[in-house]
Amino acid sequence: MHWLYLLLALAALVLAIKTTSTSLMVVSLLASLVLLLLWLAGLYSARMAGRSRDPSAMIDPTELRRLREQAEARKAANQSESQSP
Repeated sequence: MHWLYLLLALAALVLAIKTTSTSLMVVSLLASLVLLLLWLAGLYSARMAGRSRDPSAMIDPTELRRLREQAEARKAANQSESQSP
């Protein structure tokens, strides 16, 4: 959707270049500027939305504690194996 703002901004810029009326040129340039800013805001929003994490993929505290306990148990088992022979 934000790419539509860019196309409209370019169309407004072309209209401002082609027109002979000063008032229409000023309005077209302002419209082009506003549409360009809307395009940039949409592009920024789309990029930031793509970088956000999926909340369902986050680990809850109980799962994290269980994983830590497993890692500690593995580490203790490896240490006991290396000390026994």
